[in-house]
Amino acid sequence: MLSRSSRKPLMKRLLAGSLALGIGMASIGAVAWAMRVSPMVAELSTSGAGSTARIEVGNIGNAPLPFETLLTRMELDADGNVVETPADEDFLVFPPQGIVAVGGRQVVRVQWIGSPDLQASQAYYLWVKQLPVATTPEPNDTGGSASVQVLYTMKALIVVAPNGAQPDVRLVEAKPVKLSDEEIAAINSRAEEGAVSPTHGIRVTVSNQGRRYALMSGANWVIEGTDISGQVFAHQFTGDEISASVGVGYLPPLNGRRTFTLPTPVELDGSKPVNVRFTR
Repeated sequence: MLSRSSRKPLMKRLLAGSLALGIGMASIGAVAWAMRVSPMVAELSTSGAGSTARIEVGNIGNAPLPFETLLTRMELDADGNVVETPADEDFLVFPPQGIVAVGGRQVVRVQWIGSPDLQASQAYYLWVKQLPVATTPEPNDTGGSASVQVLYTMKALIVVAPNGAQPDVRLVEAKPVKLSDEEIAAINSRAEEGAVSPTHGIRVTVSNQGRRYALMSGANWVIEGTDISGQVFAHQFTGDEISASVGVGYLPPLNGRRTFTLPTPVELDGSKPVNVRFTR
């Protein structure tokens, strides 16, 4: 079982680095825009004081920052791809729009108004979208004029969970595999300069029988098996190593199932038993 306390700090670090999206519009001069959203992760209960989150939108640019918010429910399909659907009706957001002065901050209150009797945790994204404003075009070399705005969108993860709900992660299958060219390319893109990326790994399928989501990057993975030379293999991968290979590793509740591929430093013998344990 993955503890709540071990999951959230790593989750915040990962999301803070991965959920900022830049959207460019036409381009010759530039108007500087920048914003900060904090926290990037909020966990709500279905009732009481814990049913409200305070998300702060900060303007770290050099011009006023108009923004709007929207909420989507986040689910995973059978292939582990994120699917989002509109979910504004599940929350009360105030203010839904605003303008943040240069160097200023705006607190956005996000309150759960959905069912108080959730059977399991549900995940949502709060989108904070910078809005375009009229600008003064700058002359260009052709005698015409053009302007550019770089608009930012950031997403904070909002999870609503019933009181007392816990994850219950179980191993379904673990088997050695030869990594595909795409998987190798992804590993090489994350490897330090000069590092040699493996061409073999282990494919791990897990399920979550609990009523609360789990983050597989919030645990250490202990892999035990036999390499192709007949030597016993046992290695613990830290949560940071797991996140570098599989990302956050969000695992939905109520029989949610995901398959992750993890590179291994040696080639394992697929004819011998392979075990995977998850520890704090």
